[in-house]
Amino acid sequence: MGDFIPDLSTVVALSDGTLRGATPLLLACLAGLYSERSGVFDIGLEGKILIAAFAGATVGILTGSALIAVLAAIAASTLFALIHGVACITFRGNQIVSGVAINFLALGLAAVAGNAIFSMGGRTPQLPASARLNGGDSWFTPMLEGMGRYGQAVEDIAFDQSIFVYIAFAAVPFTWWVLYRTRFGMRLRAVGENPAAVDTAGISVTGLRYRAVICAGVLCGLSGATLSMALNSGYINNMSAGRGFIALAALIFAKWRPVQAMFACLLFAFLNASESRLQGTEVLGFEIPVQLVQAMPYLLVVILLAGFIGQARAPKAGGVPYVKER
Repeated sequence: MGDFIPDLSTVVALSDGTLRGATPLLLACLAGLYSERSGVFDIGLEGKILIAAFAGATVGILTGSALIAVLAAIAASTLFALIHGVACITFRGNQIVSGVAINFLALGLAAVAGNAIFSMGGRTPQLPASARLNGGDSWFTPMLEGMGRYGQAVEDIAFDQSIFVYIAFAAVPFTWWVLYRTRFGMRLRAVGENPAAVDTAGISVTGLRYRAVICAGVLCGLSGATLSMALNSGYINNMSAGRGFIALAALIFAKWRPVQAMFACLLFAFLNASESRLQGTEVLGFEIPVQLVQAMPYLLVVILLAGFIGQARAPKAGGVPYVKER
């Protein structure tokens, strides 16, 4: 129990843990960004992450193929995203209620189906090595290892990561470019602010919102696959552990902007990665309670949602079903 004096190994462990932990959060956060920018609130991120994690793990165990497992995770999440879309866009249902229903449906379906297939109380067996995507040596490994411990540190942080880490952080500039530099992105932002104007211009509001919901489903599928195929080696009941809701908080914190969303997710992941290091640390003569350290990411969610970050204005048409004027 001493003071927190970071050394190289601590910096590497924290950086590596932050990047890995931020990946599913960031993918889910960007999923919510696409959906909510189009005017469709998505409380169901948590459910889509869960069903994707379950589908990826199950198909990975049954086929032994990582590629097929990832595609299955994306397909399952996109299916649930389309269910949410049909309820909210086509039938103009309450978006909050639909999202909550998606969360309950995914949690219950994964538990029941998992128990029926594997008889392990809703869990799955461990994934075979061929179905895991948790990083490995790169072309730079021999060169970096020859640079001593600093080269090894760079290898551990930058190059010994799963493919999902690179996809998540590459998706940030790509999302910025899509939203602010493409016709689709400009129309997407417009339909979230003033769908009537978009409709008047002869552009399908329904079509744009469905495309946004599908984008959200694909990204949530990757987020769920990250949990069960990279961070873990199989599915565990409720393994998302509130990441969908934390991603929503990060999205609000970032005020629906992709680059700021990335930094918000890194902040949450850093707090989570700091748990083991901060436990037993003394500050001003007082030992930090373990419970406080574990609760820090969730306390930050409460603080952000309480409005201490300033006013975060959601898209004007968010949560409101569009009814075409006759």
